[in-house]
Amino acid sequence: MGIIKNIGALIRSSVNLEGHINTELAEKHIRNNIFFRGPNAWILAIAIVIASVGLNVNSIPVVIGAMLISPLMGPIFGLGLGLGISDVQLVKSSGKNLLVMVIISLTASFLYFLITPLNLTNPTELLARTNPTIYDVLIALFGGFAGIFEQCRKEKGTVFAGVAIATALMPPLCTAGFGLSSGNFGYFFGALYLFFINCLFIMLATYISVKYFKFREAEYNDINTGRKTKRIISVLILLFIIPSIWSAVILIKQNRFEESAIAFVEHSKSYGKSIIYDYKINHTDGSTIEISFVGEPLDDSTRSNIYNTAARYGIDKEELVINDHTTTERVNEMELVKDLYDRMDNEIDARESEISRLRAELKRYEADKIPYSQLTREIGTNHPSVTEVHITRGASVLTTHSDSTRHSTIIMIKSIDTFNAEQEQQLEQWLKIRLGDENITLFAIPQE
Repeated sequence: MGIIKNIGALIRSSVNLEGHINTELAEKHIRNNIFFRGPNAWILAIAIVIASVGLNVNSIPVVIGAMLISPLMGPIFGLGLGLGISDVQLVKSSGKNLLVMVIISLTASFLYFLITPLNLTNPTELLARTNPTIYDVLIALFGGFAGIFEQCRKEKGTVFAGVAIATALMPPLCTAGFGLSSGNFGYFFGALYLFFINCLFIMLATYISVKYFKFREAEYNDINTGRKTKRIISVLILLFIIPSIWSAVILIKQNRFEESAIAFVEHSKSYGKSIIYDYKINHTDGSTIEISFVGEPLDDSTRSNIYNTAARYGIDKEELVINDHTTTERVNEMELVKDLYDRMDNEIDARESEISRLRAELKRYEADKIPYSQLTREIGTNHPSVTEVHITRGASVLTTHSDSTRHSTIIMIKSIDTFNAEQEQQLEQWLKIRLGDENITLFAIPQE
């Protein structure tokens, strides 16, 4: 029980925040960093262009570098703080600066993608910034908690750099600028939605933390003004908490649907002489999965079987679109053959990789394998009095450092003649050289 109490006391002392938090300094720091004027505005524009270049060429290190440069998070923390301490003026000021930040970012990325000579042949990084997932929500929420903890603690560290990278506020704004410049409004609205989802949950984390740390509430000379302000703040809190919860619920449902859909496809590769060669998951108007078949036409019985199988994975009939190319449209044979070859190549590559790993593991095992019979014969030839050889390989653990282990080989020999210390040492040295192992311990025991 004493050990448990000590561990409990150690944990409590480790997580105790008393003496580490300075809310007044945090509030001052947040208020000073909500503005986008002068150098801040230019730094933001430059960072947006750098991030746009990174997205343009699918270079993640460039995007990360741009996120480290960007001063994006100030107004978002300001909004969360303003709501938490019921300061309408701070909320207004932060909201205006957030709008300025968005305008500067969209303008810089729009102009870059409008005039860039670089071709965008495989925009995987841009595509990744148009569809928010539940993972984005969790990253924004916990990134917000990390950010506000960094603001509040007395000893400043390097948390902000990590928060800026993790929450990824900048790439969606760059993608939105690309959508504007190319006329692709799907990119534009999808990216802005992701950006505001991130903002919303960083604000929520800030609001919760401000309440938890008991920041000083804003004071008003007039009681009526204070009450009116409280009502306005309450409405504003509801306006951003309700969409946050709604968005989180929708994204959780979409994530679960995707998991079920992928599991359904993975376990339902073929039906009779028809196989699934492609599938698409869409969340535009409710969640649906479209599966494409190739092979013999699907009859009513097979379709019914597909719907029943999908239902076992939680996919309703109206959520499943069966695209039977053999009966509805002519398949581009070259594309189909290429797709099948690609799938086969990927599967072969995966298997070859696994085979290579197993071969390397077998090679390591064989390298460590001791030639027991041969070694015994060699010892018997050099020392005819030896009658038995026992060889054990395992781990050596010191009682003073039980968390540290090393491999060890123990060899015990039984001999008619007694080995003196010099003979035993010579044999041990020979064994170390013979087996290429320094961690050998030899015991010579007289034959009874």
